[in-house]
Amino acid sequence: MNPLLIEGLTDAAGFVAGVLVAWVVGRLLGFDPLAAGYGDSAIGGIVLAGLGGGAGVQLARRWRASRKGK
Repeated sequence: MNPLLIEGLTDAAGFVAGVLVAWVVGRLLGFDPLAAGYGDSAIGGIVLAGLGGGAGVQLARRWRASRKGK
């Protein structure tokens, strides 16, 4: 399989998983990135979703790097 395709798919999966985890955590903390307008709840949710997506991509890349040595 093409290594660039694998890289893209794992990055995308990590991003989506990270955003979903951040969305759930944000909802538990009272933030909602899908709230109407740009209130504090929406901005906090958007920031958490961005951080979660970035963390998910980084975890996917670390996982991929750890499997490369095997």
